[in-house]
Amino acid sequence: MKIRKILICIDESEFSQHAAEYGFDIAQTYNAGVGLVHVVEPVMPVTDTTDTLTGMPFETSVGLQEAIELENIETERSTVILERARLAFGEGLEVSKFTEHGLTANGIIECAINFNADLIVMGTHQRTGIDKWFLGNVADDVIKHSEIPVLVVPFKK
Repeated sequence: MKIRKILICIDESEFSQHAAEYGFDIAQTYNAGVGLVHVVEPVMPVTDTTDTLTGMPFETSVGLQEAIELENIETERSTVILERARLAFGEGLEVSKFTEHGLTANGIIECAINFNADLIVMGTHQRTGIDKWFLGNVADDVIKHSEIPVLVVPFKK
């Protein structure tokens, strides 16, 4: 197998930064192109501001205009996150940057397909128990649904 293109998933977490460093090292070894992807998840406007469990109103709610503004801010922030990673690790490599919108795992998989990646590199927050059940695990979803090999780089504080 020849590794020509590596897609590295990036956000602002130290887990992601560690994985990015690892992915860029692999890219240097194989002289592979790198795609950096950051996914902006949609902000859903809240139309009913009543908590269904307590019957009390939410302290904050997000209307349609606020949701659009938040997504625009996150998209601008994505540009900064991607450029920071390119500058930190990408010297001497061909680096493409992608901001995807939607569910994180789906955005990563779609980007990998469109980039023609040979490998996806990502970090993990290593959630366990109730956190994993409620919040899910993006790495698990990518592994389960990707037809491209996925390297999950663990990181312990």
